[in-house]
Amino acid sequence: MIVVHHLNESRSQRVLWLLEELELPYEIRHYARDAQTRLAPPELLAVHPLGKSPVIEDGGQTLIESGAIVDYLIRRYGGGRLQPALSTPAFEVYNQWLHYAEGSAMLPLLLKLYVSRLGEAGAPLAPRIDSELKNHLGYVDRALQGRDWLVGDSLSGADIQMSFVGEAARGLRANYPNLDAWVRRFQQRPAYRRALERGGPYSMAE
Repeated sequence: MIVVHHLNESRSQRVLWLLEELELPYEIRHYARDAQTRLAPPELLAVHPLGKSPVIEDGGQTLIESGAIVDYLIRRYGGGRLQPALSTPAFEVYNQWLHYAEGSAMLPLLLKLYVSRLGEAGAPLAPRIDSELKNHLGYVDRALQGRDWLVGDSLSGADIQMSFVGEAARGLRANYPNLDAWVRRFQQRPAYRRALERGGPYSMAE
Protein backbone atom coordinates (compact mmCIF):
# COMPACT_ATOMS: atom_id res chain seq x y z
CA MET A 1 0.00 0.00 0.00
CA ILE A 2 1.32 3.43 -0.95
CA VAL A 3 1.38 5.83 2.00
CA VAL A 4 1.27 9.58 1.37
CA HIS A 5 2.40 11.88 4.15
CA HIS A 6 0.13 14.78 3.27
CA LEU A 7 0.53 18.32 4.59
CA ASN A 8 -2.50 20.55 4.24
CA GLU A 9 -2.25 23.42 1.71
CA SER A 10 0.86 21.99 0.11
CA ARG A 11 2.41 20.46 -2.97
CA SER A 12 1.38 17.01 -1.76
CA GLN A 13 -2.14 17.68 -3.06
CA ARG A 14 -0.91 17.01 -6.61
CA VAL A 15 0.44 13.62 -5.52
CA LEU A 16 -3.04 12.66 -4.32
CA TRP A 17 -4.43 13.82 -7.66
CA LEU A 18 -1.93 11.64 -9.55
CA LEU A 19 -2.83 8.60 -7.46
CA GLU A 20 -6.50 9.19 -8.23
CA GLU A 21 -5.77 9.50 -11.96
CA LEU A 22 -3.89 6.19 -11.79
CA GLU A 23 -6.71 4.66 -9.72
CA LEU A 24 -4.24 3.28 -7.20
CA PRO A 25 -5.10 2.38 -3.61
CA TYR A 26 -3.29 4.55 -1.08
CA GLU A 27 -3.35 5.62 2.53
CA ILE A 28 -3.09 9.24 3.67
CA ARG A 29 -1.41 10.33 6.87
CA HIS A 30 -2.48 13.90 7.52
CA TYR A 31 -0.34 16.67 8.97
CA ALA A 32 -1.45 20.24 9.73
CA ARG A 33 0.59 23.42 9.39
CA ASP A 34 1.24 25.56 12.45
CA ALA A 35 -1.50 28.20 12.46
CA GLN A 36 0.98 31.00 13.23
CA THR A 37 4.14 30.11 11.32
CA ARG A 38 2.48 28.10 8.51
CA LEU A 39 5.37 25.63 8.84
CA ALA A 40 5.04 21.86 8.76
CA PRO A 41 4.74 20.16 12.16
CA PRO A 42 7.77 18.47 13.73
CA GLU A 43 6.07 15.08 13.34
CA LEU A 44 7.18 15.08 9.70
CA LEU A 45 10.79 14.95 10.85
CA ALA A 46 10.15 11.40 12.00
CA VAL A 47 9.24 10.53 8.40
CA HIS A 48 12.13 12.29 6.66
CA PRO A 49 14.99 14.43 8.05
CA LEU A 50 13.92 17.48 6.04
CA GLY A 51 10.49 17.49 7.67
CA LYS A 52 8.80 18.45 4.39
CA SER A 53 5.88 17.16 2.35
CA PRO A 54 5.15 15.39 0.08
CA VAL A 55 6.69 12.15 1.20
CA ILE A 56 5.54 8.75 0.04
CA GLU A 57 6.37 5.28 1.27
CA ASP A 58 6.10 2.37 -1.14
CA GLY A 59 7.68 -1.04 -1.19
CA GLY A 60 10.12 -0.24 1.59
CA GLN A 61 11.23 3.03 -0.02
CA THR A 62 10.72 6.55 1.27
CA LEU A 63 10.64 9.16 -1.50
CA ILE A 64 10.62 12.96 -1.38
CA GLU A 65 10.33 15.75 -4.00
CA SER A 66 7.17 16.08 -6.06
CA GLY A 67 8.89 15.65 -9.42
CA ALA A 68 10.66 12.47 -8.34
CA ILE A 69 7.43 11.11 -6.86
CA VAL A 70 5.42 11.89 -10.01
CA ASP A 71 8.08 10.26 -12.17
CA TYR A 72 8.32 7.19 -9.92
CA LEU A 73 4.57 6.57 -9.70
CA ILE A 74 4.02 6.91 -13.44
CA ARG A 75 6.98 4.69 -14.34
CA ARG A 76 6.07 2.04 -11.78
CA TYR A 77 2.30 2.02 -12.04
CA GLY A 78 1.31 4.00 -15.12
CA GLY A 79 1.49 1.18 -17.64
CA GLY A 80 2.20 3.70 -20.40
CA ARG A 81 -0.35 6.22 -19.18
CA LEU A 82 0.32 9.87 -18.38
CA GLN A 83 3.66 10.17 -20.15
CA PRO A 84 4.90 10.01 -23.75
CA ALA A 85 6.90 7.03 -24.94
CA LEU A 86 10.50 7.21 -23.73
CA SER A 87 12.02 7.18 -27.23
CA THR A 88 10.01 10.13 -28.55
CA PRO A 89 10.87 13.86 -28.67
CA ALA A 90 7.67 14.48 -26.70
CA PHE A 91 9.20 12.65 -23.74
CA GLU A 92 12.00 15.20 -23.53
CA VAL A 93 9.46 18.03 -23.49
CA TYR A 94 7.54 16.17 -20.78
CA ASN A 95 10.69 15.63 -18.72
CA GLN A 96 11.60 19.30 -19.06
CA TRP A 97 8.26 20.35 -17.53
CA LEU A 98 8.78 17.94 -14.62
CA HIS A 99 12.03 19.73 -13.74
CA TYR A 100 10.95 23.24 -14.69
CA ALA A 101 8.09 23.31 -12.19
CA GLU A 102 10.33 23.46 -9.14
CA GLY A 103 13.64 24.26 -10.79
CA SER A 104 12.59 27.63 -12.22
CA ALA A 105 8.88 28.38 -12.14
CA MET A 106 8.23 28.32 -8.40
CA LEU A 107 11.12 30.59 -7.41
CA PRO A 108 9.58 33.95 -8.39
CA LEU A 109 6.23 32.88 -6.92
CA LEU A 110 7.88 32.06 -3.60
CA LEU A 111 9.89 35.27 -3.66
CA LYS A 112 6.70 37.23 -4.26
CA LEU A 113 5.11 35.58 -1.24
CA TYR A 114 8.03 36.02 1.14
CA VAL A 115 9.04 39.53 0.09
CA SER A 116 5.45 40.75 0.38
CA ARG A 117 5.66 39.98 4.09
CA LEU A 118 8.48 42.51 4.47
CA GLY A 119 6.27 45.46 3.60
CA GLU A 120 8.22 48.55 2.56
CA ALA A 121 11.51 46.81 3.28
CA GLY A 122 10.86 44.49 0.35
CA ALA A 123 9.84 47.23 -2.10
CA PRO A 124 13.26 47.46 -3.85
CA LEU A 125 12.99 43.79 -4.87
CA ALA A 126 9.46 44.03 -6.25
CA PRO A 127 10.29 45.19 -9.82
CA ARG A 128 12.75 42.33 -10.39
CA ILE A 129 10.36 39.75 -8.95
CA ASP A 130 7.46 41.05 -11.02
CA SER A 131 9.62 40.94 -14.13
CA GLU A 132 10.52 37.32 -13.48
CA LEU A 133 6.89 36.44 -12.83
CA LYS A 134 5.87 37.93 -16.18
CA ASN A 135 8.69 36.05 -17.86
CA HIS A 136 7.76 32.64 -16.44
CA LEU A 137 3.98 32.92 -16.42
CA GLY A 138 4.11 34.29 -19.94
CA TYR A 139 6.23 31.33 -20.99
CA VAL A 140 3.70 28.84 -19.62
CA ASP A 141 0.80 30.80 -21.11
CA ARG A 142 2.38 30.73 -24.58
CA ALA A 143 3.13 27.01 -24.25
CA LEU A 144 -0.60 26.42 -23.70
CA GLN A 145 -1.78 28.54 -26.61
CA GLY A 146 -4.10 26.51 -28.81
CA ARG A 147 -3.84 23.39 -26.68
CA ASP A 148 -5.52 21.87 -23.63
CA TRP A 149 -2.46 20.22 -22.07
CA LEU A 150 1.26 20.87 -21.86
CA VAL A 151 2.38 17.77 -23.77
CA GLY A 152 0.41 15.97 -26.47
CA ASP A 153 -3.35 15.82 -26.67
CA SER A 154 -4.14 14.52 -23.19
CA LEU A 155 -3.29 15.03 -19.54
CA SER A 156 0.18 13.92 -18.49
CA GLY A 157 2.37 13.96 -15.43
CA ALA A 158 3.70 17.29 -16.72
CA ASP A 159 0.32 18.89 -16.09
CA ILE A 160 0.09 17.33 -12.65
CA GLN A 161 3.58 18.46 -11.65
CA MET A 162 3.00 21.96 -13.05
CA SER A 163 -0.45 22.26 -11.48
CA PHE A 164 0.87 23.81 -8.26
CA VAL A 165 2.59 26.53 -10.27
CA GLY A 166 -0.69 27.46 -11.94
CA GLU A 167 -2.59 27.35 -8.68
CA ALA A 168 0.02 29.38 -6.79
CA ALA A 169 -0.35 32.10 -9.45
CA ARG A 170 -4.08 32.43 -8.80
CA GLY A 171 -3.92 36.16 -8.10
CA LEU A 172 -2.13 36.78 -11.40
CA ARG A 173 -3.84 34.40 -13.82
CA ALA A 174 -6.31 36.95 -15.18
CA ASN A 175 -3.41 38.29 -17.26
CA TYR A 176 -2.67 34.84 -18.70
CA PRO A 177 -5.85 33.43 -20.27
CA ASN A 178 -4.36 30.17 -21.54
CA LEU A 179 -2.84 29.42 -18.15
CA ASP A 180 -6.08 30.31 -16.40
CA ALA A 181 -8.17 28.09 -18.69
CA TRP A 182 -5.75 25.20 -18.15
CA VAL A 183 -6.05 25.47 -14.35
CA ARG A 184 -9.84 25.58 -14.54
CA ARG A 185 -9.79 22.61 -16.90
CA PHE A 186 -7.72 20.31 -14.70
CA GLN A 187 -9.54 21.36 -11.53
CA GLN A 188 -12.75 19.98 -13.00
CA ARG A 189 -11.37 16.51 -13.62
CA PRO A 190 -13.14 13.83 -11.55
CA ALA A 191 -9.83 12.51 -10.21
CA TYR A 192 -8.83 16.00 -9.09
CA ARG A 193 -12.14 16.41 -7.26
CA ARG A 194 -11.75 13.01 -5.57
CA ALA A 195 -8.27 14.00 -4.39
CA LEU A 196 -9.75 17.14 -2.82
CA GLU A 197 -12.31 15.08 -0.96
CA ARG A 198 -9.65 12.83 0.47
CA GLY A 199 -6.96 15.45 1.08
CA GLY A 200 -9.07 17.98 2.94
CA PRO A 201 -9.32 21.78 2.64
CA TYR A 202 -7.16 23.25 -0.12
CA SER A 203 -7.61 26.97 -0.68
CA MET A 204 -6.00 26.98 -4.13
CA ALA A 205 -8.83 24.92 -5.63
CA GLU A 206 -11.44 27.18 -7.18
